[in-house]
Amino acid sequence: MKWVHFSIPLLAACLCFFFSTVALPNVVCAIEPSFDCSKADHDAEELICRNNELAALDNQLAGVYHAALEKFPVDEHKNLKAMQRGWIKGRNDCWKADDLRSCVEFAYESRITELQIQGGLVTVPEPVKYQCNGGEYDYLTAIFYQETAMPAVVLTRVNDRDSGQVIVWLTPSGSGAKYQGRNVLFWTKGNEAMLEWNGEKLKCREM
Repeated sequence: MKWVHFSIPLLAACLCFFFSTVALPNVVCAIEPSFDCSKADHDAEELICRNNELAALDNQLAGVYHAALEKFPVDEHKNLKAMQRGWIKGRNDCWKADDLRSCVEFAYESRITELQIQGGLVTVPEPVKYQCNGGEYDYLTAIFYQETAMPAVVLTRVNDRDSGQVIVWLTPSGSGAKYQGRNVLFWTKGNEAMLEWNGEKLKCREM
């Protein structure tokens, strides 16, 4: 006989679903996040403890983080753990945002997406290559991810001065597909794209 192991939060969520849909349809169950709510001392943490959707995202992130940790080389574990601690601090800083819930939700979905990509937990799509007008040797490679927690694109820019790589997130747009991150904006329409990279505005065309 093969045993199936459940985490405690997942098992509780399954039991809650059973009782609320089959036995007791009026039952409302609370989902516990991966951290101890009795020790919550930030507005963001207290909100997560009260909100089932955010608590579920917290559990999802915990699972994705540990899955990514197993994929990362051992000598990179220390750096990944430090980045996760930094992310937690950034999530807790959402108290400064105009909309605390939206800020926390984006923090989780974007971090889950980062870990899915960086940890190799999703299939890597075929890259799209662009020639930009920043110089004769200004090239951009875009990898569009749709299977991640939120749609995103990994941009790698290479030119005769330097190179860099960023992850940017899909945001609402009237036309085309618009992706935005820190100091980077990428807007595609057909085989053309507009790129803002650290204050530099470029036009790019698919090769």
